[in-house]
Amino acid sequence: MDIEDLRTFLTLAGTKSFTRTANQIFVAQSTITNRINELEKEIGVRLFSRTNRSVTLTPEGEHFRIYAEKVVKLTDSSLTELSSLHKYKNQLRIGAADSIYESHLAPIIRRYQQNNPNDSLKISIGLSAHLLEQLQNDILDVVFTYLPLNKANYHCELYRRDALVLVTDIKNRRYKKGITHKELLQVNYFMCNFALQDVGQYIRHLFPQYHQFALEIDDCSKIIPFLINSDSYAFLPRNMAAPFITDKKLQIIPLLDLQTPMINSYIIGNKSKKGLWENIFKI
Repeated sequence: MDIEDLRTFLTLAGTKSFTRTANQIFVAQSTITNRINELEKEIGVRLFSRTNRSVTLTPEGEHFRIYAEKVVKLTDSSLTELSSLHKYKNQLRIGAADSIYESHLAPIIRRYQQNNPNDSLKISIGLSAHLLEQLQNDILDVVFTYLPLNKANYHCELYRRDALVLVTDIKNRRYKKGITHKELLQVNYFMCNFALQDVGQYIRHLFPQYHQFALEIDDCSKIIPFLINSDSYAFLPRNMAAPFITDKKLQIIPLLDLQTPMINSYIIGNKSKKGLWENIFKI
């Protein structure tokens, strides 16, 4: 199966237009048609439903899209690794949930990279479930997630425990001495459901079912600018909020009748490369 056919298929699935796909990858429209026809002929199913106005994936096409994305990503990752073999002593592909990266990993990785210029580090930020899938598809070597993985070829252990704290702008005087659950329901709360599983569910269950938040972001590091110079509130990992508290931009609001759960994060890696990532992260 030709990798360029798969790339063309994925582009067409995104653009839903033969013309836009041709313009995007700089080939003739007839080339797009031929590639898709060859692909459908090879696998024996129709991947697209075509009309004069639209191009949409068939159910078989939707299923094939998942496969194609994995193959293309793995191919690109492997070729990148092969091309760097002659240039770098070691190569390591790291995946991390955004809040773990911001709270714990960023300074460690920067320091290691500065001290080990002959090593190549590739970093991917994503949701825990997606990172675990990439790890098991050999796209990543080690991941930092909020979900554990217990499989024979992978090492998994608790990496960090972090407190969940309620924060707001440093100049916001309301509830400075503490806030109750009932009062929390009345404030302008910004929701950061950073895929923390039980912790994320805990936050959602504090509010009524189907509650609509004024702002909701799944990348909690991106919510901080919205908190500064506003009267809004959000739960964040303490380590992520710490630099902004030290700089007197945010403050922690005490909880008077709530007890928040701890945030557990895990380091999970391929045992075949354990020597390298263990050295970096000192587990």
